[in-house]
Amino acid sequence: MPRRARGLTASALKTLPAGRHADGSGLYLVVAASGARSWLFRYLSPATGRRREMGLGSLDALSLSAAREQVTGPDGLRHQVTRGIDPLDAAVADMRARHPFRQVAQAHIAAQTPRWRSAKHAGQWTATLETYAYPRIGDTGVADISVDDVVAVLSPIWSAKPETAARVRQRIEAILAAAIARGWRTAANPADAAVIHAILPRRAKRTRSHHAALPYRAVPALYRRLSVMDGMAARALRFAILTAGRTGEVREAVWDEIDPAERLWIVPATRMKAEREHRVPLSGPALSLLCDLETIARPPFIFWGQAKDRPLSTMAMLQLLRRLELDVTVHGFRSSFRDWAAEQTDHANHVVEMALAHTIPSQVEAAYRRGELLNKRRALMADWAAFVTPPSTPDPGPAHDRSAQGLPPP
Repeated sequence: MPRRARGLTASALKTLPAGRHADGSGLYLVVAASGARSWLFRYLSPATGRRREMGLGSLDALSLSAAREQVTGPDGLRHQVTRGIDPLDAAVADMRARHPFRQVAQAHIAAQTPRWRSAKHAGQWTATLETYAYPRIGDTGVADISVDDVVAVLSPIWSAKPETAARVRQRIEAILAAAIARGWRTAANPADAAVIHAILPRRAKRTRSHHAALPYRAVPALYRRLSVMDGMAARALRFAILTAGRTGEVREAVWDEIDPAERLWIVPATRMKAEREHRVPLSGPALSLLCDLETIARPPFIFWGQAKDRPLSTMAMLQLLRRLELDVTVHGFRSSFRDWAAEQTDHANHVVEMALAHTIPSQVEAAYRRGELLNKRRALMADWAAFVTPPSTPDPGPAHDRSAQGLPPP
C-alpha cells in the first residue's frame, strides 16, 4: 500500500491553488486553472502494473470524508486493487451493463468539469438535470430513451421557461451524444434540435435585447464618483470601464494574469467567451488602480469578495450601480466604449472589435486577427482612459445638468 500523505483538511479544500493535492492512499484533489475542483484516484493496475487515474466527481458533489470512504472504505477502490480488481475496468463494465441516464450524466459532468471556464458550470448542469430530467428519465438506460421521453421532459417548460428548456435539451443531447460515442447507444440522438422542434410548438421569436448602457458622455462623471469610493465593487467597476472587460473576466481576474513589465492583462482562453487568450493593454489609470490595490493586499484574486480567497460576488458591481440609481448594466459599458470609439475617434473598427474580444464575422476584418495590433490597441485604450479620467473633471452641476448627462441627482 502506498505511503500515506500528510492529508488534506476540509477547511483548506476551497483555498488550495491550481494543481494536484495528495490526501493519501492514491486520493488527490485536482484544482483546475478555472477553479473547478474534483477528486482523482491514482493506482497501479493489478493487471498491467501501469499507473491509472480514475475521476471520482467534483468537490461539490463529494465531500472529503465521502471521497476517503470511496477510496479506503471496506468496499473501497483501494481494496479492489488489493484484491486484484482494476477499479476503472470494473466501473466501465458496470456502466456498460447498466448505464442509466443519471449515471451517464454524472460521469459526463465530472469529465467535462475541468474543461469548463467557470467552476459553477457543473453545478448549473446538475441543478437543471436534477429538477427537470432525472425525475422522468434518470433511471432509464441511455439506450432506451426515446423522443417521447425527451418531449415529456421538455413539454412542461417549453413555453413557460423557454431559456431553461433550451438548456435542458442541449444538455440531454450532449449526454446522449457521449453515450453514443462510447457505444452505449446505437439509435439516433432523440434530443436533436431538429427532431424536438418538429414536434413541440414553435415559440414566438424573441427580440434581441441589448445590455442597458450609460451614454458615453456620462461615463467620466460616473468614473469620478467611483474614484472616491473605497469599496471593492467600485474598484472592480472602474477597472471594467477602463479595460472594456466583461463582468466575469474582471471578477475572476488574478494577479498572475498581470504583466506589469509589458503593461498587459492576459486573460487565459479558459475564461474567455470565445475561448481564445485575450491580451488587454493596460492604460496608466488601469495600472495605477492595480498598484493601489497591491498596497492593500495581494490575495489570488485582484478583486476579492467577502473572503480574500474568493472573487467578488457576481452581483456586486450591478448592485453598486443600482445604489447609484443608474438603470444600466456592467456589460453596457462595453457599448459605451464602442459608441465613444465610433463617434469620437478615428480608430479602425477592427481595432475596436479586437479590444472587445469580439468574434468578427467579416472575413476581411477577421484577417487582421493574424496579428494582435497591440500598439494600435494601446493607443485606443490610452485615448479611452484619457476620456474617462480627464485631468480635471468639473464638479457635477445642478440636477437638470446631471439629468442631461444621463446621471441621477447627487
